[in-house]
Formats: sequence, structure tokens, C-alpha cells
Amino acid sequence: MTPKQRLAYSILIAVVVLGIMFGLSYLQNTGVINEKTFQYIAIGVAVVVVVINGIMRRKTKL
Repeated sequence: MTPKQRLAYSILIAVVVLGIMFGLSYLQNTGVINEKTFQYIAIGVAVVVVVINGIMRRKTKL
């Protein structure tokens, strides 16, 4: 993976995470999920993103 590819994937991941957070916020506002569920899912998403970032960093060739 080149640095340019990593940048593209990082931007894609950021957009996906933003979409997930907006979706969770909408679900919380409509009463589908409560605050605790929102927090657990948000923490889970953050952990997954950190792991993906670490994998991408290891695979980036300079």
C-alpha cells in the first residue's frame, strides 16, 4: 500500500465513521436506541477504526 492509497482509505474511513455517527445520533433522537447503546456502539466503532489504522500503517511502503 502506498501513502497515497493509505490517504484515500483514511478519508473513506473518516466519511464512513461520520455517517455511522450521524445514523446513531438519528436513531437515538427517534428513540430506537438509548444513550448507553449509543456509547457502546460508538466505542466499538472507534476501536475498529484504530485497529484498521494500525494495519494500514504496517502495510504502507515508503
